[in-house]
Amino acid sequence: MASTALPQVFGVSNSLTGRAWRWRGGNMDLGQGHFGDGESIVRQILLARGVAPEDVQRHLSPTLRDFLPDPSEFNDMDAAADRIAQAVLTKERITVYGDYDVDGATSSALLIRLLRDLGVEADYYIPDRLLEGYGPSGEALVKLAEDGSSLIVTVDCGAMAHEALAMASDAGVDVIVVDHHKCSHELPRAAALVNPNRLDENDLAAAHGHLAAVGVAFLLAIALVRTLRAQGYFADRKEPDLFALLDVVALGTVADVAALHGLNRAFVAQGLKVMARRDNIGMSALIDASRLKRAPACSDLGFALGPRINAGGRVGESTLGVRLLTTQDPDEAREIAAQLSALNEERRAIEAEVQQAAEEQLAAQHNRAVHVVAAKGWHPGVIGIVAGRIKEKSGKPSLVIALDENGEGKGSGRSIPGVDLGAAIIRAREEGLLVKGGGHAMAAGLTVAEDKLEAFSDWLDAHLEAAVARAGQNREMLLDIAVAPGGLTPELVEALDGGGPYGVGWPGPRVAVGPVRLVKCDIVGNDHVRIIASGDDGKSFKGIAFRAAESDMGQALLHSSRGRRLWLAGRVKIDDWGARPAAELHLEDAAFAD
Repeated sequence: MASTALPQVFGVSNSLTGRAWRWRGGNMDLGQGHFGDGESIVRQILLARGVAPEDVQRHLSPTLRDFLPDPSEFNDMDAAADRIAQAVLTKERITVYGDYDVDGATSSALLIRLLRDLGVEADYYIPDRLLEGYGPSGEALVKLAEDGSSLIVTVDCGAMAHEALAMASDAGVDVIVVDHHKCSHELPRAAALVNPNRLDENDLAAAHGHLAAVGVAFLLAIALVRTLRAQGYFADRKEPDLFALLDVVALGTVADVAALHGLNRAFVAQGLKVMARRDNIGMSALIDASRLKRAPACSDLGFALGPRINAGGRVGESTLGVRLLTTQDPDEAREIAAQLSALNEERRAIEAEVQQAAEEQLAAQHNRAVHVVAAKGWHPGVIGIVAGRIKEKSGKPSLVIALDENGEGKGSGRSIPGVDLGAAIIRAREEGLLVKGGGHAMAAGLTVAEDKLEAFSDWLDAHLEAAVARAGQNREMLLDIAVAPGGLTPELVEALDGGGPYGVGWPGPRVAVGPVRLVKCDIVGNDHVRIIASGDDGKSFKGIAFRAAESDMGQALLHSSRGRRLWLAGRVKIDDWGARPAAELHLEDAAFAD
């Protein structure tokens, strides 16, 4: 049954953010009652996210055993494993060529650590975002070959690098591509290209197209160890502990905003357990630098650890992430982690400047289906983050482009569910509107000549207008459970957490609370709206709406809600600042109750 046919929650058809409220699954309005059986709530959460009733048990505690496919199902996986095994056996010089973001850093670190355990000290090459841009450079690949590398493994890049890989092939070096970005029908020349998003993949492999590159790299690690085992390599040496690599798999998966269903949920659930052991010296230093006093949760990977790794590639030195995650020296780890934290603060300041300038341009784009903003002087390292911020505020796909002095623009885009931005960018490149471009449904990157920027913007707007309109018509706030204020307890938070880990493709539960009146409402920090709400049951709770002060909802809460009863909706978290832990609401929407 389509969600639009489901009854509205509390009769809310037009909330303060302009959305109808509907149940994601069945009606779980607990009213004045307590939440009761936590297991039944988790079961409902799983069913509402598409899990079949007979498959609930497997999803309650996702393990690799239950979700891991045979790596040999993927095209070129066995060829890639055979070629790397040959290099290990003959002690060839191997270089891992990774992208400069978290997925690239974790994918590179995974293969470097694996090869080290196999007795090979692999080199690595991470391109500079500003000087070299995204993807393998033919010149860099040839230089690596000239310096002695006979095998290069690209991770999180290479699927569309036809010219660069042709140069490498002509230079006599074998290149294996490990990627997850969209592919064209014609594949680049490579010794092997492992990518679940190849257009010629079988159904089982293609079903894993949501994997981040680090997840694909982990499958390659399994295939490589299996190949070496069959060749007797471990007759007199210990096999690598592949499970020990799951901490970097979890970090790369969450930070790259990969959909957390199926195998990815198992990667993250098990990876968090490995991370809590702090066996990886670099990961431990990163956790300390993030000021976490407990074992990291899934949200910490996206909001605390990931941004620090990313900061090196965005505004600092691109190799810092790989160096941190592979170092065996605690002093070096602490030094790099501190440097990444400082770069992350610098990144925040640069991002704020670009965000303000970009929003000034948006004023003239009310009728655009896709927001495209561009300017000279913007730092290319923050444009993806700014694009994401604009997308969240506007509800439309957004592209932010940094133009250089030579009239070339580097752009990064973020999309909304139902609008495949990556496919559109690839089509635009094929039609000659872009120099380079690619990505996946929710995120994409591009290079565009300044004199084609207007034509590209018009083409993109026209090409995606219908899809954006359809997505806009389906704007809904999907809710999992409703409680009175007295039901908003730490026990409820703990019960809801049982359905995690949550993220893209496996959204965290949304809770409706009310009816309430606001006891207090003010602005704190960077335009956050803070509230204290009290219900008819005499219970009160705290809440916060992040970066919402200038939004319609924020303005209504601040100025129009005095004395009026409200329904509030959002995600519940534990506030442990006080003497006793309490549940607080991270507010996403609100509606007047009378």
